[in-house]
Amino acid sequence: MAQFYVAKQRVTTQQRITVTIEELDPFGQGVARHKGKTLFVTGALPGEQAEVVLTEDKRQFARAKVTRLISRSPDRVTPRCPHYDRCGGCQQQHADVALQQRSKSQALSRMLSQASAQNVAVDEVIAGQPWGYRRRARLGLQWQNKTQRLQMGFRQKASNDLVDIQNCPVLVPELEALLLPLHQCLSDLRAVRRLGHVELVLADNGPLMILRHLDALHADDHEKLEQFSHKHQLMLFLDAGNEELSALSESTPFYQSHQLKLTFSPQDFIQVNDGVNQQMVTKAIAWLDLQPEDRVLDLFCGMGNFTLPIGIFVHNVVGVEGIAALVRQAAYNADLNNLKNVSFFQHNLEEEVSRQPWAAQGFNKVLLDPARAGAAGVMAHVVKLAPERVVYVSCNPTTLARDSQTLLSAGYQLERVAMLDMFPHTRHLESMVLFRKT
Repeated sequence: MAQFYVAKQRVTTQQRITVTIEELDPFGQGVARHKGKTLFVTGALPGEQAEVVLTEDKRQFARAKVTRLISRSPDRVTPRCPHYDRCGGCQQQHADVALQQRSKSQALSRMLSQASAQNVAVDEVIAGQPWGYRRRARLGLQWQNKTQRLQMGFRQKASNDLVDIQNCPVLVPELEALLLPLHQCLSDLRAVRRLGHVELVLADNGPLMILRHLDALHADDHEKLEQFSHKHQLMLFLDAGNEELSALSESTPFYQSHQLKLTFSPQDFIQVNDGVNQQMVTKAIAWLDLQPEDRVLDLFCGMGNFTLPIGIFVHNVVGVEGIAALVRQAAYNADLNNLKNVSFFQHNLEEEVSRQPWAAQGFNKVLLDPARAGAAGVMAHVVKLAPERVVYVSCNPTTLARDSQTLLSAGYQLERVAMLDMFPHTRHLESMVLFRKT
């Protein structure tokens, strides 16, 4: 029997068209209109007139790239990173920071307005330093047979290939300064052809490094790595693909938050932008209007980033998290800081929660900080608790808008909205919303 295949629609001509960019979407793409269709133009900014060619043409939208700028926006700036044209880490370095924040705020306002069927304004932007803010980064490692050289860097745009980087202006200076000496150290290892990736983290007590290696390391390599860690005063951990890391340092990483000391494992999730994180926690505490008699529930609590500081202000706070290792770390930090009024539970919050021991307790205030998938699994239970205030911290405006509808339908009012500029120069849009029971 004959089989027939229909090829995907492709752009077969390089027709050049001239468009005027109307706005910037949160992903850093210019948005124009052409023949009644939305056109996303990489690298173009609002107000610019550009000559473009289509790279993709769908029924409802199309994508294009700039071949020539006819006029330039006053918000266009020179990217600070020499790797920006190739590296996939940042998407908006060509746009002034104020424009980035304004465009993300407008996108957040638009999505929440659609979800609530009312005009929702972003009340404030919580931001820190736009450069040198990133305290955690994972860099890929690839041995190139052709050049006989180790590549170390981030993925290229729309590719699995690496951009071999020598500097990265969004990294905190302490980590950026390690890039060149680290590359030299790894290049000198016997295992240079069998390395996976390296992760760099800046804790308050110094930098740490996790090296993923695919084969057992020779004694010479151990010695070189230890010498490197001593010279640069960093905590070193080796990852052989097992569940446990091999520590070549006796120090335990930690960071300070609201006069608390929070220790963490090198593999634990911590917020990448410490400056914005500290402001975010402070703002959440203010929005919750904490009183000593409050009972607070923190869902998707991680290692207690919000839970532990909240514990300073109230008699009882409960944190719930799906990852057991984070729950153990959070409980350890509660003991370390002598917070006897804080308790933690482990549960997958995508599953039924009503039979869990913590779920039977009453709470008058709730905080949620879910992953990108949102909090659909617990929204009904939050409504059942009927808290006076709900603070929802989001890394995905789409799921925030979806989950907001549950609260709005239950009689809550969307009272405050903040855009969190957690990742300047990137497409990531984070936010925080306060709901109050009417």
